[in-house]
Amino acid sequence: MSNEAVAAVELGLADAFAVFESLDAEEWARPSGCSGWRVQDVAAHMSSNFKETSEPSPPPEPPLPPMPAERLMDMLVQPRVEWTADQVLSELTTYAPRAVVTLKALQEEPVASAPLSLADLGTYPMHQLADAYAFDVYCHLRVDVVAPHGPIDRPVPPADEARLGPTIGWMLAGIPQMQGPAFGALDRPVVLELTGPGGGRWSVVGTGDGYVAVEPGTAEGAGAVITSDGHAFVLWGTKRDDWRNHVTIEGDEGLASGFLDTLNIV
Repeated sequence: MSNEAVAAVELGLADAFAVFESLDAEEWARPSGCSGWRVQDVAAHMSSNFKETSEPSPPPEPPLPPMPAERLMDMLVQPRVEWTADQVLSELTTYAPRAVVTLKALQEEPVASAPLSLADLGTYPMHQLADAYAFDVYCHLRVDVVAPHGPIDRPVPPADEARLGPTIGWMLAGIPQMQGPAFGALDRPVVLELTGPGGGRWSVVGTGDGYVAVEPGTAEGAGAVITSDGHAFVLWGTKRDDWRNHVTIEGDEGLASGFLDTLNIV
């Protein structure tokens, strides 16, 4: 189950509230590390997601056609673009705690194992929605908002195991589905070794149909080992920075480079 992820969401929200509540008007308006969004839009993305989790809006009529998850997120932010920062912060502080209650409820069977479709991101057991939110809060706060990658100079607690572990867990869970058959050329396993909090060693293994599986440890016949700090994985794994700035490769550099150029976690 993802009880650790629920705890990570609670910690991440406390960190985010401390930063957001300290911002002045000029800081709210700065471009964030998430392309096309201001700092305020990042907060609005978080608040709209938590609102929809705890108090879903009625489905539109007619139903929306299938579209990428990132487009759906943009559609939630757009009505909030003209809101004041106070309105965004009020929505976030109102609905985020309620959403945490929902995430806790999703850890209990039989709902915990029920399938949840997340647009083009794949289908996961319900309990993993907490992991998705742990990643979302961590990435947007610590990569898109707070320096050095984001525009806001504020201290945040260290990126410890409790905060980063579930974030990395979601990224690893997403690799097989978010990339679809894009790894068709992965003819040998690639080992991903992450250091620091949340770290460990995993193998990305081709399944013979263009897709991959992620397995713990070092797979037999691995062609390359990719090593990176765990926090840096959030940057380059989401294409917010070039992997070349953060990783070392042992073994077949062409195999590893092909994997790294393709990887894009949402």
